[in-house]
Amino acid sequence: MAIRSMTMPGKRFVISVPFVWLILFFLFPFLILLYISFVDMGNDISPFKPIWDSSTGLLKLKYENYWSIFRTGEGGAPFQTIYIEAYVRSLWYALCTALLCLVIGYPFSYFIARSKPSVRPALLMMVMLPFWTSFLLRVYAWKGILADQGVLNQIFMGLGLISEPLQMLYTDVSMLVGMTYVYLPFMVLPLYANLVKMDFRLLEAAYDLGASPLGAFWLVTVPLSKAGIVAGFMLVFIPSVGEFVIPSLLGGPENIMIGRVVWDEMFSSNNWPRATALAVVMIGLIVVPLAIYYHYTGDAAEPKA
Repeated sequence: MAIRSMTMPGKRFVISVPFVWLILFFLFPFLILLYISFVDMGNDISPFKPIWDSSTGLLKLKYENYWSIFRTGEGGAPFQTIYIEAYVRSLWYALCTALLCLVIGYPFSYFIARSKPSVRPALLMMVMLPFWTSFLLRVYAWKGILADQGVLNQIFMGLGLISEPLQMLYTDVSMLVGMTYVYLPFMVLPLYANLVKMDFRLLEAAYDLGASPLGAFWLVTVPLSKAGIVAGFMLVFIPSVGEFVIPSLLGGPENIMIGRVVWDEMFSSNNWPRATALAVVMIGLIVVPLAIYYHYTGDAAEPKA
């Protein structure tokens, strides 16, 4: 009993550390954003008007910061605003990026997991090697590769495949290439961590039972790596939704994602309440479906008594 009483405070301390971290660096900043999203811009020294009316004792919350996201004016059609278009476009590009990272990263992860243990550290280092270089430098490098007078066009023209430069930069393709390149390690690493623990004797058993290599992969390997697929997909999808740098540098002027819209509202229009309202809605679009998914999958995974 004495040993148990001594270990319990240590366990509670270890468990409380991530909770304290989340409260300080996620919950408190989110509450500040939520507060600003309901206030109005002020003209005094304080940039925001108070939401508490001391004379009446009522809260003066400006819901227009949220209504304007879904409707332009009182007579405007709902869900026909530039903000909704930016949300849909951001979700679409994030989904495409996550799927591309999955298609490209799964063979990488599988190859590393099946390689010799002595070679795995070198292969993992090659996956993480881009993180040793600045994020902006890597994106600017793709500008040099995809530009009209860039590396690819020079190679194609030197080989005689084309007579004039191809328009590869400032397109949907260039933006997806840049986002896939940047976020690919976030898909490879969780997939590898899941696949490396897999018992590959299960594949041999599937072969003995008459399964083809493709059938064994689909019926054995993919289900066992489901946790890695979900983790990698979320690690790529969530930051891709709010991506700002890559669409600004590699995407065209029509590829306005929600990160760029929030930037424009905050620093160009100086409308911080609407910018924070856009950010709060974006967080809800990501967190709520994720919480619902983990709620049902967690209940299904729990052993029943």
